[in-house]
Amino acid sequence: MKYKTYLYEPIIGKDEKKFVNDCLNSNWISSKGDYISKFEKKFSQYIKIKHSLTVSNGTAALHLALLALDLKKSDEVIVPTFTYISPVNAINYIGSRIKFIDSDLETWQINIDELKKNISKRTKAIIVPHLYGQVCNIKKISEICKKKKIFLIEDSAEAFGCYYKKKHLGTFGDISTFSFFGSKTITTGEGGMVCTNNKKLAEKVYRLKMVGVVKNRYYWHDIIGYNYRMTNICAAIGLGQLKKAKDILRKKREVFRLYKLFLNNLDIKMNKELKNSKSSFWLINIFLKNKKSRDNLAKYLKTNKVETRNTFNPVHKMPMYKKNNKNKKYLNAQHLSDTGLSLPSGPSLKANQIKNVCNLIKNYLKR
Repeated sequence: MKYKTYLYEPIIGKDEKKFVNDCLNSNWISSKGDYISKFEKKFSQYIKIKHSLTVSNGTAALHLALLALDLKKSDEVIVPTFTYISPVNAINYIGSRIKFIDSDLETWQINIDELKKNISKRTKAIIVPHLYGQVCNIKKISEICKKKKIFLIEDSAEAFGCYYKKKHLGTFGDISTFSFFGSKTITTGEGGMVCTNNKKLAEKVYRLKMVGVVKNRYYWHDIIGYNYRMTNICAAIGLGQLKKAKDILRKKREVFRLYKLFLNNLDIKMNKELKNSKSSFWLINIFLKNKKSRDNLAKYLKTNKVETRNTFNPVHKMPMYKKNNKNKKYLNAQHLSDTGLSLPSGPSLKANQIKNVCNLIKNYLKR
C-alpha cells in the first residue's frame, strides 16, 4: 500500500552520495576500506567512548557483545519481555538462560524494582534495551550491576542521540550495541556497532566479527568466528549521516514538539522526557485506553493512508520462548503492548503532515 505519510523516512543527502560514489569509483565496496575506520572513529568521538566496531546489523552486534563476555550455558541473563526480539534471540544464540522481567509504565523501560527482585546467584548479565528513544535511570542500573558484579549490556539500537545526565546512552555499561537500520535515527541501510571502553572486549569482538582470523596470517583461524562485517559502502553512508546527526536530532525534537502541541488535552499518553534525560524521540508513541481502541485507530489511520506500527509484543508469549514464562503475566508489558501505537516520526516530516495525522486522531477519538 502506498501511504501519504510513512512511519519513518531517513534523510539521505549529498555527503552520503559523495562518499558512496567514492567507494564505487575506488572499487572499495566490501568490508575493507577507509570509511570503516573513519566511521568507527567519528562514532566513538560522537558518543564519547574508546572503542567502536562496525558490524553487519544490530542483532549481530548483540550476539558479539554476549560472546565477548564469555557467558556460559548455566548463566542467567535478565531482559525485559517488552522489547524487540533481537536481544532475546541473542541470548538464545549463546545458549544462556533467559530470565524475563516486567517494564515500567512511566518510562516503558526495564523496571528497576523488578530487576532487583529477580537477580539470583545465576545472574551474570542484564540487557537493557533503550526503547523508542526514551531514557531510564541507567546510572542506577549501572550501580546495581557493579554492586552485584553483573555485566551490563546496553541495547542502544533505538537510542542514538539519547542522554542521561549529559552522558550518551551506550556508555554506561560494560558493552553496548547500536543499530543503523533504515528507520533508525542515523542509518547505514543495514548495519550496527559494538561499543566499549574495555580494550580486551573490543579486541575479542573484532576477532569474532572477522571470522576468528589470526592477525598477520592468511586464512588461519584459531577460534570459531562469524562474518559480521560491515561493508565500506554502508560505513560511507554512516559517516555522511553522522555529519548531519545534530540536524536530524533537532528536526526530530521539532516533530515531537508539534505532536505534543496538536495532541494537547486528549485522553492519551505519549513520550515525555524524564528528569535528567534527553530523548531522541526515535518513534513518537501514543497509548490509548485499551487494545480495541488502539487497533481501531490504527485501521482508521491506515484507511487515510497514514502508516503506523503497534508497539512490541511481549517476547515471553512467542512460541519459542513460552517455556521461559513459568506462567508469569508481566502486566505492565502486556498493557504497553496492547495499547501503544507508533506514529510517523521521521525527521523529514512536514508540519502539515503532522497536523493532518493529529486531526485524524482527534476525529477518531470524537467518534
